[in-house]
Order: sequence, then C-alpha cells, then structure tokens
Amino acid sequence: MDNFIQADIYTASQAIDGITGALTDYGITGFIISDSADFESFLADKNANWDYVDDELMGLSKVEPHITLYVHDNAQGAETLAAIRSLIESWKQNNSDGYYGNLRMELANVKEEDWANNWKKYYKPFRVGKTLVVKPSWEDITPAAGDRILEIDPASTFGTGQHHTTKLVMEALEDIVKPGAKVLDLGCGSGILSIASLLFGAEKVTMCDIFENAVKTASENVEKNNFTHEHYTAYCGNIIDDAELRSKLGTGYDVVCANIVADVIIGMSPLFAGFMKPDATLIVSGIIDERLDEVNAALTENGFVIADSRSEEGWNCIILHR
Repeated sequence: MDNFIQADIYTASQAIDGITGALTDYGITGFIISDSADFESFLADKNANWDYVDDELMGLSKVEPHITLYVHDNAQGAETLAAIRSLIESWKQNNSDGYYGNLRMELANVKEEDWANNWKKYYKPFRVGKTLVVKPSWEDITPAAGDRILEIDPASTFGTGQHHTTKLVMEALEDIVKPGAKVLDLGCGSGILSIASLLFGAEKVTMCDIFENAVKTASENVEKNNFTHEHYTAYCGNIIDDAELRSKLGTGYDVVCANIVADVIIGMSPLFAGFMKPDATLIVSGIIDERLDEVNAALTENGFVIADSRSEEGWNCIILHR
C-alpha cells in the first residue's frame, strides 16, 4: 500500500486559484481547499436549502485559508516537495503587498527538522543513461569500467536526479553534449545537469537560477565533482525580466537546457535563441502531458523545430533546433 505525505499551503483567499493552477504544472491535480470566504458565501446564500449548521461545520468560518495536497512518501514525492518549496519562496519574494497572505507550507505529522534530512532515506546511487551513475556523498560505490560518477547533495534544492524530468534531460545530454561544448543551464537547481554536462565532456557550463541558495548549492556541487571556476560560472536572477543578466550570460552556447515548468518555458521561448549558436540544441523539460501542446506551440512560433521528444510517467522532455 502506498504511503503519502500531507502538505498544507497556507495563503490568502484571493491567491488560492493561482496557486492551485501553478501546482498542476508539478503534476499535482488533486487538492482540498479550506477557505473561510467560501463558507461565508455559503451562509449568505439566501436560496440555500438548509436551516441549521452544526458547530463542527461552523468552525470553517474561522479556518485560515489553505490548500491541502498529498504526495507519495518516496523519492518522487521528495523531489516534488522540494520544487514546491522553491515555488513558495518565489511567491514570497513578490508578496510585498500581502497578496499571498501568510504564505507557508506545513507537513502533517512531520517535523520540519526531520524533513530536512528525511529525503536522504530515498537517495541511493542510481544509473541514468548508458554511463552515468548518480550518488550522494555519503554513499560509497565501486564503479564499473566506463562509469561516470556524479556526486551530489541537493540540500533543499530540486535536483537529486531521481525525478522523471531530470532523468530525461540527463539522458538527452549524454547523447548531445560533445567534447569542448559550452552549456547553459537555466533553472539550475542543485547543478546536476551542469555537472552531467561536464562529465560528458563539456568545456564550460553557465548556471542560472532565481534562488540564491540554489546557485550556492549548485556551485558547491560542481566543485565537489572536482571541477573548478575555470569550468563553470553561476548567476542568480530571472532572465525573463532582467536584460542585464541576459547580457552577462552571453551567447554562443552549443546546448541550452531548461528543466523548469511549462509557464516559465513559454515565457523564455522568445529568449532562448539569443543564447545559442546557429547549430545549437535546446533541451526543455518539466512539462506535464496536459501542457505539452502549448509549450510546443510557443517554441515553434519562435523559430524552433522539434528534433526529438521523450516522455516518462506523464512528464515530457523536448529537444529542438533552430
């Protein structure tokens, strides 16, 4: 029988629709919404067919608005919760007007300090593609001939490599990255895709993420794999609305990858080409089945041609050229 972890996201009534919409991009489609505003509307409905409300139901009039969701208590669930935490942090950065209310996530029956290390119980060495072996620093392995060992500690950042979206990109990178390549990793998270690119022969990777802790973690992980500043550069910021950052990232990349979510990929679609060589490859992932056509349309409208696509458990990775 599957075990699940309950997560409650506390917010304001007006933000609930937007948050649930964003969560669907992470493959979460079932929610329980508790909102005192809905209950007040119910009480105010003069045409409602009721004449008594019991005390337990009246308690809903005082509930703090929140969204309840469930994720599997396994590696995929741990990755999903890490991604949601990052999403919540991005909303907090844009909450000066209080639109999102008291934005926080709580896990039922799991202490915060326990969860900080809880994901480690799922994180064991695993193979990706033909030669890559991903392992946490606390696990020892004996590599086979030809294995490329990628050591990573994702901390609280999305990117253990176990999520379908990340695996799909790493498999694509193994086929696409050539010795001496320059790779741009947008939404780098833990840095796992950049490290994989270096192991596959890339000369230089440039990493970018909107979260400072992700950029710090990614940089530490690159160096943990015996690569130096000669091999990587890391930036924090949002390329969609920061022209100066786009200028710093530069151009002339052989491979650009973005393992994010559909809405962000769509927002970036007019910008990708500016980073790329004429014969470069774009890899985008993190796209649920329901958003695939929309993402494909945005990319083709911006001059890209789909060369290949890969899918796993409702998640999609697209490989494109110009």
